[in-house]
Amino acid sequence: MKRILPLWLLVISQGVISAASLVVEIVAGRMLAPHVGMSLYTWTAVIAVVLAGFSAGHWWGGRLAEKPWEKSLAWTGGALMAGAVTTAGAVLILPVLAEPVLRIVAQPVWGITGLTALVFFLPSLFAGVPAPVLAQIAVTTAHRTGPALGAMFASGAIGAIAGTLLAGFVFISWLGSSATLVVVTVVYVATAFLFLWLGRARGRVVAMTTGLVAMVLAGLALTAPKTCDRESRHFCLRMEDVSADPARPVHLMVIDHLAHGISARDLPLMQFTEHTAMLDELSMQRAPHPDFTSFHIGGGNYAVPWAFSTRGTGPITVAEIDPAVTELAAEAFWFAPTSATSLHEDGRRALLTRPDLRYDIIIGDAFTDVVVPVHLVTQEFFRLAADRLTPEGSFLMNVIDHEDRLGALASIVATMQTVFPMVEVWTQKAHPAPGQRMVFVVVGSMARTPVGEFVTAAPDQTRFGALEDDLVTQLAATRGQILTDDYAPIDRLMGRLMGRLMGRPD
Repeated sequence: MKRILPLWLLVISQGVISAASLVVEIVAGRMLAPHVGMSLYTWTAVIAVVLAGFSAGHWWGGRLAEKPWEKSLAWTGGALMAGAVTTAGAVLILPVLAEPVLRIVAQPVWGITGLTALVFFLPSLFAGVPAPVLAQIAVTTAHRTGPALGAMFASGAIGAIAGTLLAGFVFISWLGSSATLVVVTVVYVATAFLFLWLGRARGRVVAMTTGLVAMVLAGLALTAPKTCDRESRHFCLRMEDVSADPARPVHLMVIDHLAHGISARDLPLMQFTEHTAMLDELSMQRAPHPDFTSFHIGGGNYAVPWAFSTRGTGPITVAEIDPAVTELAAEAFWFAPTSATSLHEDGRRALLTRPDLRYDIIIGDAFTDVVVPVHLVTQEFFRLAADRLTPEGSFLMNVIDHEDRLGALASIVATMQTVFPMVEVWTQKAHPAPGQRMVFVVVGSMARTPVGEFVTAAPDQTRFGALEDDLVTQLAATRGQILTDDYAPIDRLMGRLMGRLMGRPD
């Protein structure tokens, strides 16, 4: 038995299986993003479901480990073959299940968790079976049980690390989600056949048939319609043509599951969304001089930087963390890369590492799912932004919230009020319907905007105005809380909104 199953073979097998299972976990988050977004809820559900699957698989594997080693290894090979089938099938069933599950389960936490469980629990369960079986064989056949058991645990941990790094840094950005899961499927099939052969399994016809099914599903996964035009290390990106006239193209950028901007080739100054219309016009109203400098946190389709450059404003700097977003903006949204300096890094880090630079306008327009990234809404960040402004400069920030909640808006305002002498809240001048989604721009500066309202195209002529100071003060005092790097529950504050927007570009 020792000659047939040397310890090195068990160690390598455990490391490979562990790596493959962690690749599936990382890919799960990316695959879910076009349907539910890439939020704290998404990753919490993925981690919980995958760990639950591993736990159930380990329990089952522990029961199998009590059998004679040949029989337990044959069963393990069968479990891995099932893992190959369910892993390849995940690519095909996710698009089918996403819409009905999210429609039936309206609560976002349970909707995301339920969808994740339906698609990724079984692949994780089957991947969890081999660990206790291989560990049992290792400790019962090795001369020294302690080092053998330690080697098996170390191999599993090292494999998990390797799988995580490979998925995040290599596979997804180079192969895409579907092709990555196909690679995992092939690994599971190959390992399954190895275990079946070592275990001298009798059901070879069944094994061959199951392996063939797995490979057919893998082939179908590769040919299935792609959700993304391109997959980067950060996002699933696609461009949709929404032109009414093919001769006058208008394009929509979708990042993960939400729209992030519309641009028209022949209308560079036109803003097609409320938030970009307000950001653009307020920047013009508050700029201390015509050739003002600007720093944009979040590029998206670069609609506002494109409008600025068309007007000939001063130096434009854009901190867009994903270079693929900048590339798509240049390729499909008519933004000239030479008109701005694009920094492909986090916006807060970009400001932090350039202490000598000052800007007349700083615009915060970065979103993870439908919420602003938590580190861009804290007191510490607002202090940093204020320090990078010129004496007459302004900080403008896009915020989305719900008419009947406003907890996120109130908390951002309350936090900004601890940093900026003047904080204004701008929105469309119309009475909102109960529970309506609302778009705001919060302005922090030393002085008030010279106008209290304005009319601009968004794309139709729309009137925007600043909320009364008393209302802003009351809102911050009654519903707001100070957000810090230590505590900023922005996902919870916007949880209901995320549930309503889930799966629908906006």
